[in-house]
Amino acid sequence: MEKILVVTEKITPEDYERIKLLEIVSKKGLKELNFEQLNRLQILVEKKDYSHNKKAHKSKMKLLARINVAIYEYEEGREGI
Repeated sequence: MEKILVVTEKITPEDYERIKLLEIVSKKGLKELNFEQLNRLQILVEKKDYSHNKKAHKSKMKLLARINVAIYEYEEGREGI
């Protein structure tokens, strides 16, 4: 008999949006996102709490650093991601 895992947290629209943007980034990179999407992803990732998982929290911080660089380069008209 299979055990069924019950998820107590529902996926919110923000979770869905964050996952959708992260899938684009994982498949095609940050270059595929426009300025508004980069800013939105930054906000959504910052909101997500990964403090219970040290490795996930470290990945979050690295991703936020990459997003910040991409936003800066977008604003400056540079390309280097």
